[in-house]
Amino acid sequence: MSSLAPPVEQPQSSPEKARGPAIRFQDVSIAFEKPVLDGISFDLKHGETKVLLGESGTGKTLILKLALGLIKPDSGTITVLGDEISAMREQDMYALRRRIGMVFQESALFDSLTVEENLLIGAYGGDRTSPWDLPSVYRTFPVLQERRRSSVTVLSGGQQQMVAIGRALMSNPSVLLCDEISLGLAPIVVEDIYRMLLHIRDSGTGIIVVEQDIARALRSTDRFYCLQEGRVTLAGTPADADQQAIRAAYFGM
Repeated sequence: MSSLAPPVEQPQSSPEKARGPAIRFQDVSIAFEKPVLDGISFDLKHGETKVLLGESGTGKTLILKLALGLIKPDSGTITVLGDEISAMREQDMYALRRRIGMVFQESALFDSLTVEENLLIGAYGGDRTSPWDLPSVYRTFPVLQERRRSSVTVLSGGQQQMVAIGRALMSNPSVLLCDEISLGLAPIVVEDIYRMLLHIRDSGTGIIVVEQDIARALRSTDRFYCLQEGRVTLAGTPADADQQAIRAAYFGM
């Protein structure tokens, strides 16, 4: 793959930065038939990556849905880009979601459209004063410019995920949420995608990644959280990570 180039620079200051963390969870709990999340607290800063680690069913994806306001917690508070969202009206929450990019485990592209047409869909209603546009997306994902006239159906799985990430960026989000985006992809493709996420983070975007691959996640995050049965069992930075402690927190051993 061609060498990467960062997007155009983002302004050094913004109202969102002055207002504090991009996302803040404070003692958030939610239960369905039984507790699913129990007392979750963390901050995500602008220009920071955090990884949520854990096996399936530990509540990682639910945290992303809570951040999007798709589900409301039973207790605790969630602040997104300076707004406490639990009591927000749906129309206000819809406007807030435009500032949050979401990339799913399955790329969810429009099969009838080309690569470029899929990317342009992400620009509708976005903030045009921020750094992400077609040229900057193509600089970050050079292969997409080469395939811009192709149907997304002929792309590899990794290329489709690049389109999905690029489409999310085209709205110029302040936050990017990524749910198991490496699942089922070849290791070399996963490395490329995570390397691109570092460039996206360096543009000032806050990123939360849900991941099951411990080693891969620790190479590309500022801080990690291990979840087990809805609780954070271990948190830290890659520099102070103890592999045995992480495995114990991950698997509940």
